[in-house]
This record gives sequence, C-alpha cells and structure tokens, in this order.
Amino acid sequence: MMKLPRRLIVPAAVSALLLLASTGFDSPVAFARSVPPPDAWPPSWQDTPSADFSPVAFAVPSANHCHRLPTTREVAGGGRGQYERESDSSGGKRRPVDAPMAEGKLSADKKDMSREASAPPAPAAVAPMPRHSPKPQPAPSTRQQNQAATVTAGVVDDNADFGEYLAYRDRRAQGLEVRQRDVSERYPLDVVDAAGRPVHDAEVAIQRVGVAEPVAWARTDTAGRVWIHPKAFLAPEFANEQRLGIAVRKNGVQSRAMLQRGQKQAVQVQLDRTAAVARPRLDLVFMIDATGSMGDEIAKLKASMHAMSQQIAQLPGRPDICYGLVAYRDRGDAFLTRTHDFTDNLGAFQGVLAKVQADGGGDTPEALNEALHETVHGLAWRADAVRLAVMVADAPPHLDYGGPQYDRDMQAALAKGVKLFAVGASGLDPAGEYVFRQMAQYTAGRFVFLTYRDGADPSSGPGGETVHDVHQYSVQTLDRLVVRLVGDELAKLPRG
Repeated sequence: MMKLPRRLIVPAAVSALLLLASTGFDSPVAFARSVPPPDAWPPSWQDTPSADFSPVAFAVPSANHCHRLPTTREVAGGGRGQYERESDSSGGKRRPVDAPMAEGKLSADKKDMSREASAPPAPAAVAPMPRHSPKPQPAPSTRQQNQAATVTAGVVDDNADFGEYLAYRDRRAQGLEVRQRDVSERYPLDVVDAAGRPVHDAEVAIQRVGVAEPVAWARTDTAGRVWIHPKAFLAPEFANEQRLGIAVRKNGVQSRAMLQRGQKQAVQVQLDRTAAVARPRLDLVFMIDATGSMGDEIAKLKASMHAMSQQIAQLPGRPDICYGLVAYRDRGDAFLTRTHDFTDNLGAFQGVLAKVQADGGGDTPEALNEALHETVHGLAWRADAVRLAVMVADAPPHLDYGGPQYDRDMQAALAKGVKLFAVGASGLDPAGEYVFRQMAQYTAGRFVFLTYRDGADPSSGPGGETVHDVHQYSVQTLDRLVVRLVGDELAKLPRG
C-alpha cells in the first residue's frame, strides 16, 4: 500500500471530521452506539451505591473451642512495613505482599481451627492510595497523662428508647455519608422453651410466603429475642408483602410462626426440648481503630484489660471465655487489618494487645468496613456461645473503596448472633456516630461514647458531658461499663 506523505495526513483527517460533522449524529457512525437512547438521558448518578437486598452470606458459628495460642492474619495497607502474614503468637516469617502464599499453608493451630469451622478466604491485599500526611499528635502534658488513667463513658440503648432513636435519625440523616437501612418498622420475635424460658442462639430464618429461600437470617440473643426490621432487608419489589414466614430451630427441634405486618404484639415461637446452660460460653472480640489519633484509648484498654478480664471471669456462671482482637488502620498504612483469632490464653492475648500501637491515618474515614467484615466472617466463633464485639474507634468507614460494606455485615452479624457494642472515642464526627448507632441498634447492642468534664474538650479530663446527640444516659469508667454490659448479657441466660 502506498504511504501518504505526513503533510497530506493531517488535512485528510480534518476533512474526514468535517464530513462527519456535516452528516449529523443521526448517521450510523461507529461511535454513535455509545450515546444512550433518549429515554435513558440524563445518565443516572449515585453518590452512594444503592442498598443490596440479596440475602447475606455467612458461615454458621461452629468452632468447638479456642484452647490454642492466638493465630495472626494481616492484610497490608500498602504503606511502609507492607507485608501479609499468618502465624501463631510464637512468630512467623514475613512475606512481601506481591509474593504468592502457598495454598493451605497454615500454622498448626490454624489447621486445628479449620477442622472446626469453614474459614473464609483471606481478604485480598489492596493497592496503596495517596494519603494525606498524618495529623501531628502533640506530646501529652503531665495533666493529660494523669487524666488518661481514667476514661469515663456513657451508654444508650437505642432499642429500649426506639422512638427517640427514630427521632435522632430524622434529625441527623440529611447530608451524612452513610448507608441507609430503614429500621422504622420493627417487630420483636421471642423464642421460649416449654417452661417459658428464653432460648439462646436459636437459628431464625425469615421467608416470603411460598418462597423457600429465606430473605433474612438471625440468631436469638441471651433473652431469646430478635428484632425483625422488614424494610431493612426486603427488596423494593417485595416491600408491600403483608405476611412473612418465620422458621426457628435449635438442636434439631423446629417450629414455625407467621408475622402479620402491622401487628402490635410480639411474635412468639416455642421450642419444646432445649437444654439450659451449665456454664456459659463467651466469645469476646475487641475491634480497635489503631490509627494515630487513638493513642489514649489504646493505652487505657491495655492498662485495664487484666482487671476487666478478672471481673468478667467472676461473673455469675463463671463463663468460659475466648478473646479475639481485630486492629485496623487504612489504605496507605502499614496494615489494613491485623486479626488475632480466638484464644483462651489471657496472657497470650494481652501479649498481642500490648503490640498494638497507634499510628498512621490521615484522612478522617478509616478501614472500618474491612475490619467489621473480618470480625464477622474471619474469626472462629463458637457454637452456642454469647458472641460480643466491642469496637473502639473515632472515625466512620470509607464508603468510596468498594469491597465489603458495613450495612451488609451488620446483617451478617445478626445472622451469626454477634452483638456489636460500638464505642465512640473522642473526635467521632456525626457520620461516625450515625454509623456506630446503626450497627449497635440493628444487632441489639449498645452505643457507648467517651465523656469529659467539658464535652467539647477531651483534654478537660473525665466527666459526664458529651457532644453526641444522646439523652438520658448513664456514665461509668469505660472498663466497668464493658464489664457491666457483658454481665447484663450473661445474666439473661437460664441456668441449668
């Protein structure tokens, strides 16, 4: 083919464009297919992805014990010190993030755990993203160091004062970057045995009439109760269905009931043959924001863990306790999530907690979505246990990363019977408060928040004031409050 001189190519290209323009866009030109048809204009735009109403995926809690040293799994954040590893507390080799991990290469303890429960795949490492420089943390004064020895906190139960919670949502939801779930319609489901005692950890499936596949799952708490929020999990095309089927089972015993939407009374289901608890199992996870602004809170948790553990161990029934830890930061930091799976060895657990340091961060949101997903899906939760997650953090999640989303995983937490106690540390903004309260209310947990002498000034020392939109709250030191909340849950279990 004859090649045209370069001086002729540009005029020819210009002529072609002019000819194309003269034909108009109605002509069947090649790129006209990318122009949407008139009925699809303007293109849709969403600042926040729409809610996913497909049933959540989860693994049923099935581990038998936690009599092992804590196993560790880390997902790199892409910053300095970037690596991903899995080891027990005795150590382990680091590997670069871009090096493949041999499939099935687990520590001896992890292999033992994998026989008890089907472990989900380890989260994929994420690519680094540009970050702002971390905010400089001023050295604490002697006065501030003394005040840090005591941390006071308040607590509200948004299910107990549900009307006020709905009013709070109406006041605050506008303009916040959050993922909405409509919980305004709510029904209590109570599961009891033949003697009228609450049945803990019964599996609950909620179905559309005539459809076998459940639309939502839950597990009863220690009071034998589940809160059902149809508008939160029903897809819009099914939103007007007036009846929902409820199936309940535990230890091979099953029963059914029907929920008529709009009814005033609680739905009650009876299971005839259930066993009372001789010694309660307690799976307790601490989910900690380990970014730079969390130094005081992490130091207090470390200092009070031994005393808290002793007090929890002495609660009625002397619970069989497993401890877990999920620390998280953000993309661009040394790690995204660092998970220490359940152990009953308190000394080993305190050892991994002692290594948690506050560092990194920069922008306000953190990797809360990823941490909650790891907490709900990545730990070996035991069967027939009281499952509690205490989250201590001062920032909302990133909603611009894709991947797991907190509204889906709070539904998965309910499906696995995990209650979330969300502790708002100093500096938690209105979006963070909204998200924390969403997670706590949906899973029947509590919203906890640090309090100060001057609510707007964390350096003013411990006190009873807060900037959060809460009313009628009680105040205690944080460690005593955690013990109280755990004790309240265990106290509802019927004793055998």
